[in-house]
Amino acid sequence: MKKFKISFAAVVIPLAIFASYLIYSQILGNPLNFEGGDLSNQPLKNNYLGTIYRGGPMVILLISFILLTITYSIERFITIYQAGGKENNQRFVRKIQSLVQSESHSEALQACEDQKGSLANGVKAGLESLEKVKSDSSKNSDQKSLAVQQELEEAAQLELPSLSNNLIVISTLAQISTLIGLLGTVTGMITAFSALARVGAPDAVGLANGISQALVTTALGISSAALAIVLFNYFTTRIDKITYAIDEANFSILHTFKGQNA
Repeated sequence: MKKFKISFAAVVIPLAIFASYLIYSQILGNPLNFEGGDLSNQPLKNNYLGTIYRGGPMVILLISFILLTITYSIERFITIYQAGGKENNQRFVRKIQSLVQSESHSEALQACEDQKGSLANGVKAGLESLEKVKSDSSKNSDQKSLAVQQELEEAAQLELPSLSNNLIVISTLAQISTLIGLLGTVTGMITAFSALARVGAPDAVGLANGISQALVTTALGISSAALAIVLFNYFTTRIDKITYAIDEANFSILHTFKGQNA
C-alpha cells in the first residue's frame, strides 16, 4: 500500500503539472481569445479564458492545484465508499448487535464477510478475538473483558489510518492555494508598477489592466482553496461516521461479552 501511495503521487503530480501547462498554453493561450489573434494584445471583451491567461505562469501552478484536488478527492471518495461496505452502516451495526446478543457468532462473522470494508474488518477482528478469549481458561472474567477491549481497540486503530490517507494532501492544497494566488498577485503588481516607472508618464489604463491581470491569480487561488476545504470537510465527516459505527459495534460486542460473563 505504501508503495502504491508513492507511485500514485509520483504519477499524478507530474501529470497534473503537464496537463495544467497544456490548458494554459493551448486553451487559455489560444490566439482566438485575444484581439487580432495576437497574444500580446488585450483579451477580447468578456473573454475570461484570455483574461486568466494574462495572469502569467503562476496560473499553471494554480490549475495544477485544482487538478490535484479533484484527483485526490476521487481517490478518497472511492476508498471511503469501499470502506463503508455494501450495506448501510447503521443497519449493519444493528444486525451485528442482534447476532452477538443471540450468540450467533458464526452468522456475525459471515455478515462481516458479506459486508466488507473497514467497518466489517474492524468488527470481524473483534469477533475473532472474542472467540479466542472465551476459550482461554487461564483468565478470569475481568481479564477476559480487558483482553477483548484491547483487541477491539487495536483492530479499530489498524483500520482508521487507511481512511485518512492522502487527506493531508487536500488539506495542504487548501492552505497554500490562497498564498500562491497572493504571491502571483504581488509579483504581477510589481511588474505592472515597474513598467509604469519605466514609461514615466502616468498610464491609468495600463496600470488598471496590469492590476486586473495580477488579481487573476488571487481569484484562482481562492477558488482552489474553497474547493479543497469543502472536499476535506466532506471526507472528514464520512470518516467520522465510519469511525463512530466501528466504535458503536465494538462497544456492543464488549458490553454483551461482559453481560454473558458476569
